[in-house]
Amino acid sequence: MVANGVQDVEDGRRIRRDRNRDAVVDAMISLYDEGNLAPSADDISGRAGLSARSLFRYFEDIDDLCRAAITHQLQRVRPTLNVSAEHDDALSVRIAAVVDQRLRMFDAIGSVGHVSRLRAPFQPLVAAELRQARSFLRHQLERCFAAELAAMPEHMSTSVLAIADVVCSFEAYQLLRQDQQLSQARAGDALADALSRLFASSTVEW
Repeated sequence: MVANGVQDVEDGRRIRRDRNRDAVVDAMISLYDEGNLAPSADDISGRAGLSARSLFRYFEDIDDLCRAAITHQLQRVRPTLNVSAEHDDALSVRIAAVVDQRLRMFDAIGSVGHVSRLRAPFQPLVAAELRQARSFLRHQLERCFAAELAAMPEHMSTSVLAIADVVCSFEAYQLLRQDQQLSQARAGDALADALSRLFASSTVEW
């Protein structure tokens, strides 16, 4: 009976700790979304409804919290990673599917995508996650447009894939949306047009 009581107390502490930790991570992400890309401990704790001192019961420091927020948001966007097209679909269908997937993914990751790129030079774990994500997305394009790439000389297919990877990157999307002030729809049209121009060239005899 006593053992069960001790276990209940431990379970309760663990649940409370996990709930508070999640509240801190959610607070960090909400501050990022509001444009505060370097929130203070007071900013975060106030948003989470906790004391500033309590933050460091759950995280070693602000950098540790930042890594947790980035990892948490990456997990949230996993459902947006799939491209809803088959390899033998028409080129226009595959392009539309890729553009749709990238727009959904970039909007879902939001400001955390920007923060991860700011933090990567200073945090090796964030940099490693970013490299892994970029590699996955580049190989995704390679699979989606395998037929067109295979029809090109190797030097050309390498260049086209590299350009497509840049065109479909988070950084390019940020330029279209923020610097050029395009709507999501117009940004999507620009991506689709660029991909069409790149891969339509595969119909030319080299």
